[in-house]
Amino acid sequence: MLNWKKRSRDARDQVNDSVDDVKSYFGGIWFSRTILTVLAVYLLVTIVIGWYWSQEPEFFSVEEYAQQTAEKTQQPLVTGYTTVVTLKEVASTLLDKPGGYLSNDIAPPGIWLDNMPSWEYGVLVQVRDLSRALRKDFARSQSQSSEDADLAKAEPRFNFDNKSWMLPATEDEYRSAIKSLDRYLARLSDPDLTNTQFYARADNLNNWLGDVATRLGSLSQRLSASVGKAPLNMENITELSVSVDGSSPAQANIEEVVKTPWLQIDNVFYEARGQAWALSHFLRAIEIDFADVIAKKNATVSVRQIIRELEAAQEPLWSIMVLNGDGYGVLANHSLVMANYISRANAAIIELRQLLTQG
Repeated sequence: MLNWKKRSRDARDQVNDSVDDVKSYFGGIWFSRTILTVLAVYLLVTIVIGWYWSQEPEFFSVEEYAQQTAEKTQQPLVTGYTTVVTLKEVASTLLDKPGGYLSNDIAPPGIWLDNMPSWEYGVLVQVRDLSRALRKDFARSQSQSSEDADLAKAEPRFNFDNKSWMLPATEDEYRSAIKSLDRYLARLSDPDLTNTQFYARADNLNNWLGDVATRLGSLSQRLSASVGKAPLNMENITELSVSVDGSSPAQANIEEVVKTPWLQIDNVFYEARGQAWALSHFLRAIEIDFADVIAKKNATVSVRQIIRELEAAQEPLWSIMVLNGDGYGVLANHSLVMANYISRANAAIIELRQLLTQG
């Protein structure tokens, strides 16, 4: 009798253990599936958000925006007003577009994105160059005159590390720079203050265009190097040309292959789009503030041609990725197409500078 009870109890314990094992097993499966489902939903959401954040901002009308800002703040549209307001709006777009400023993100989906941060850097390059031109040339009557205090604060803040996450954050520094531009603009548009000026002269414009031409020339070379090229090594050529005995070494290396790394091709492409986007707005503002100078130099058509080339570089990219086919290959090479527009804009800027100097 006792043996029977003991066996019954042991059997019951085994059944209970089996039930607990089954519950534990299915509970583990349910927990694992729940975790996987949550991760899948999270990845899907971040992918959709990342796609939305990667959309490039639309163009805005420089003239209309300047007029609306002047009416809102009750400020007169003095010379230089449109250029400074446009610089402010372009810089603000970096911070206020969908997703905000992404270059210093440390969490998904921002940390996974590289096209938009490259676009942001391209815009930032042109913002920095124009803010330097404002401080160095546009707001000074001559090389010996004092620089504007607010512009002297704005330029270094725009040049702050573009990937700083905190202490201080990049966004805080850029917003401080925009506030400095606000103060300069308020003084510039105040008729009672005569010590704040914007000098729309041909030499000032020419100096800034020189920086722009340098930027576009470098971009054109980097874009063209997507397929690789072998430019002549001028140093070796010089060594050959000054050879004492006049002989030419048979194995002299006068070429060195230059090629943009495959993983950086799309970064250079989107940086070019960012620079083109910002520069097209700046040139439209320049066309307004320097209208008299440009007209006297018969350069209006040249300015508009540059803007047309830069805006053509902003056409929508219908491919899901930046293709890097050979120059005459089966696949397209988007970098070479972009290089064509950038090169044409750069050539037009060089001609414009000649008109400003000689026209």
